[in-house]
Amino acid sequence: MSNFELSGGQSYVTKEPIIPLSSPVGEFLVKFWGVRGLIPTPCTSTQRYGGNTACIQIYVAGKHLIFDGGTGLRKLGKNWQELEKPVEAHLFFTNSQSNHIQGFPFFAPAFVRDNCFHVYGIAASNGASIKQCLGDQMLQPLFPYPIQAMQSELRFYHLNPGCEVKLDDVTVTTALIHQSQKSVGYRITHKKYTVAYVTDLHNNLQQIERDRILQIIQDADLLIANATYNPPTAYNHEVTDVHWKTAVELASSAGVKQLVISQHHPDDQDDFLDKVQLEIQSVFPNALLACEGLVLSVGKK
Repeated sequence: MSNFELSGGQSYVTKEPIIPLSSPVGEFLVKFWGVRGLIPTPCTSTQRYGGNTACIQIYVAGKHLIFDGGTGLRKLGKNWQELEKPVEAHLFFTNSQSNHIQGFPFFAPAFVRDNCFHVYGIAASNGASIKQCLGDQMLQPLFPYPIQAMQSELRFYHLNPGCEVKLDDVTVTTALIHQSQKSVGYRITHKKYTVAYVTDLHNNLQQIERDRILQIIQDADLLIANATYNPPTAYNHEVTDVHWKTAVELASSAGVKQLVISQHHPDDQDDFLDKVQLEIQSVFPNALLACEGLVLSVGKK
């Protein structure tokens, strides 16, 4: 395990094996279990950053929050499977596209009777609820076991963009950030600290989308965002700033303290991502690229 110091006194550790269920209640921790976009990319050239699709875990005020259920959710579940205590957690989905939900059928704790999971999401572009989207991918012939095989208690909640979810003294605020894809961004606030999770940025933001994003990320201690890809540059890696300029511009405009870029393109290999990180830090020093196993402690000096 390695420790690093960022400007502004922020610190983070990499390759932490687990955030235990018994972590101190005063902690505000963020762990990355999946950092790849679009499709899982397991190969030798993605080993350092990771090839699993989107999934992050936030431990705050004694609660476990999970954002997105890509294949990284399977890794998280296997980690929790080794624990004896019943698990209760809250799963928030940004949208219902495959790379955000494909790990859910393989989430082992959901098959354990004593566990309880609260599942949140907005309606998909076709009007389907998050429950329907998760269940449909588990129907034959796509998957051998239906969602009813999950023995844990599953509680589903329909989110209307702009609403707030109150979990005691933790507030999760939502905003619609990508109109056509029906993608939602989240702002997680506890006491004076805030984490924003906004991972469907694109290069041609409408003004209404930009305003919503700025509102949800304003003065965040940590912003987790995505790089953007706009054809025909999606596979042309000679100019890297097309990938991260939107996230950096928004973070700078909103007074974000720390920026983490996640959901890397499947074609982005480790050496290329090293180069991207250096270029981002040249204009936004308190920034880094997410890798699987990265743990951040929010607000801890």
